[in-house]
Amino acid sequence: MLITGAACVLLAGCGKDPETPAPEAKSSSNYFTLEQVARLLSSVPIGAEQMEEVHDAAVASALNGYDHEYLMGSLFATPGAGIGDSPDTKAPRQYSRPLRELLREAVLSTKAGAGGEAVLEALENSDVQIYWPYAENWDGRSEPVITFDPGDPWDDTSTAYTLSGDKILVDEETAMKRPVWVVSTNSDASYTSLELMRRQDPEWGHGGGDILIKPRAAATAELKTLVLRSFTSHRQFDNWFCGGSEFMVRIGAVESFNASTEAEMRLYNPAVTDFMVVVKRGQKDEEVPYNVILVSEWTQKLQSCAFMITEDDGGTRTSWKWVSKVIIKNQSYGIDVEIPFNTRDDIVWRGSLTRKFIEKYSGQSSGFGDVEAVMELI
Repeated sequence: MLITGAACVLLAGCGKDPETPAPEAKSSSNYFTLEQVARLLSSVPIGAEQMEEVHDAAVASALNGYDHEYLMGSLFATPGAGIGDSPDTKAPRQYSRPLRELLREAVLSTKAGAGGEAVLEALENSDVQIYWPYAENWDGRSEPVITFDPGDPWDDTSTAYTLSGDKILVDEETAMKRPVWVVSTNSDASYTSLELMRRQDPEWGHGGGDILIKPRAAATAELKTLVLRSFTSHRQFDNWFCGGSEFMVRIGAVESFNASTEAEMRLYNPAVTDFMVVVKRGQKDEEVPYNVILVSEWTQKLQSCAFMITEDDGGTRTSWKWVSKVIIKNQSYGIDVEIPFNTRDDIVWRGSLTRKFIEKYSGQSSGFGDVEAVMELI
């Protein structure tokens, strides 16, 4: 049987004795490869209900501010739940036969007992996911083909498996025209999206049409707030197997600065605003509203700030050191700012934003490398 064969490949391909317990670490490369998981998924009898389950999860993740992703941890623990869904607050749809049951039957039919359970546990605890690019285009009926991230950032084509057992080649154009599930690893679930941040704090707005955080009531006439109104990306930084772009937007400044002496200046510590902007594959060249505060209390004495946009690719944590300029009694002073990023990140843009620049282009679109941002000082 095809089911048995695929499960056998999954079990036989692991580098450890299947009788050993599944590791608790995220990496499960010793138990299976992404291609083996794709073959396993294509071999089980996926029907309309299982397709709806994966689509429900992908859409839920997108509504929560992430990409169209379905984590294996959610697939096994809370079928149909997206990234950011809380089991305590969300009751996912009930599926008569969720996808986890099909996978369990397929694996255990080949290796019953501790060996099969070890593989299933490793899969559930891994960072493996089903990514469904262009899930918003699904007609609700068409069957998916299942492929995997080949791991080469320059490779735009991969082998895919149909539910009838055939092998075909797929690229991004294929994914635009028909459902394609990509077995890949997740990179953004550890970040709290702007959408989830808005839900957690009653002072935050809804985005798109209002201010994210209300300025303090005690604000003076000279106190202003720097807001990121919208964000546009004109480039996809990773191949389509890895999903859309996860931009980290960081700004370093000294907020509420009203020091009148050099001694008072030493009391101030710079603040670094750090948040994630997800641009899905279908949102390239599309202006997406955000309305997130970059600097909540910008005073006349703050003459510049550090601004950095990266596309997250992981790596070792490092930092960019920059000096913020403030004015005290017509004298310019510097305050050190340290902005973190990862060594493998694509640096889209980094540099100094002066007050003169921000005031001149307030409310207008400004280019920063391959992206555009509309910032407004209000």
